[in-house]
Amino acid sequence: MTRQAFVKPLILSAFLATSTVGLSGCGYNNLQAQDEQVTATWSEVVNQYQRRDDLVPNLVAVVKQYAEQEQDVFTQVAQARSQAGGITITPEVLNDPEAMERYAEAQSQLTGALSRLMAVSERYPDLKSDALFQDLQAQLEGTENRIAVARNRYIQEVQSYNTTVRQFPTNITAKVFGMDTKPNFTVANEEAISTAPTVDFGE
Repeated sequence: MTRQAFVKPLILSAFLATSTVGLSGCGYNNLQAQDEQVTATWSEVVNQYQRRDDLVPNLVAVVKQYAEQEQDVFTQVAQARSQAGGITITPEVLNDPEAMERYAEAQSQLTGALSRLMAVSERYPDLKSDALFQDLQAQLEGTENRIAVARNRYIQEVQSYNTTVRQFPTNITAKVFGMDTKPNFTVANEEAISTAPTVDFGE
């Protein structure tokens, strides 16, 4: 082996090692890890919203058995569910503030529609005492709590990621690799979607 052939691999190895250390030192690896964490926590938010969405048909079916004349409420729920289900925020779209706003608003509309659906029970004592309705009510309440937890975790992860993206010297690395801050739930839509449907049916 010639001296030149021996030196080239050494130079390449040294370059790769230096590059790896450099990327680590400039926060690249941390940015990637936080980006992955944001994606993971967002998946849980979507998962819990889907869990709620899956409860809606059964809730409507039970209420209809006792309150068929509440067609306006059923229509509102159906429309809100359709709108919420028609908006998908994939990890690739998480950087789009307008898409995030549309998604949050759609979920807020469904929350409001579910509140009106659950309020119907106050006018129908037999509905309030129905065992299946009570079970679905408990599932909805639990799901709303899980949504709140998942959403809060996402908010924290985005805040942490955005802080890293904006801080020196990682902000330089973020710019080089095209990594920008991510939109989060705004105060308005955060409050709206954190208001769970009324599920207190009294005695």
